[in-house]
Amino acid sequence: MTRAHYLFGWGFVAICGALLLGARQPHARVTYQPASTGERNAQATSGGAVPGASEEQWFRRVRPYCNTVEVRVLQRQSAPPATTRGAGYHAACFALAGQIDEARRIIDSVAPNERYVAVGIVFDVGHPVADAGDDRSAAPIMELVIDYWPNHYMALYHAGMAEYMLGQRDLARKNLAEFLRLYQENDGWRANGLTVLARLDSSGTTDLRRPPEPR
Repeated sequence: MTRAHYLFGWGFVAICGALLLGARQPHARVTYQPASTGERNAQATSGGAVPGASEEQWFRRVRPYCNTVEVRVLQRQSAPPATTRGAGYHAACFALAGQIDEARRIIDSVAPNERYVAVGIVFDVGHPVADAGDDRSAAPIMELVIDYWPNHYMALYHAGMAEYMLGQRDLARKNLAEFLRLYQENDGWRANGLTVLARLDSSGTTDLRRPPEPR
């Protein structure tokens, strides 16, 4: 074997050894930083996956118990996910049960800049109640929404209609007038608001018919 072959052979071995050693070096370590409470709530609000926190699933499970008899027992036995949306569904459950003060307490426990998320859930849950014509249940739920979200025009509409049917003329007039100020679309919702407000402004009227809901 010539000296050139000898040097070439050992050079090849050295290169292979260096490559093998480099392959065995550990990769740079990536440290996992858990999200803060605010970040977890933001993820939940935006629909991001939060381990162990499925607010909609929790609400579907407890919805049958959102009544005046069972809601207190439910609160002790099935805690909602600790997120803004979880608080919204928790408050909605109490609102359905007629426990408006308790629903308000839950909403107040949410950070002020996130309360609209919880209140929006209360509206979404209460909306079918209003559509079904359960005015005694719908009116306080919609008033709760308005307290936190004064320019929520659909809450104003449903509150005004329910209060009109309940004979609460002053509240109905105030909410429907504000609805009409905010909502300028020339559709069935606005037509209904104008019709009922005209009845309320007609002295002595006793017409408590509800206009048909727009489709």
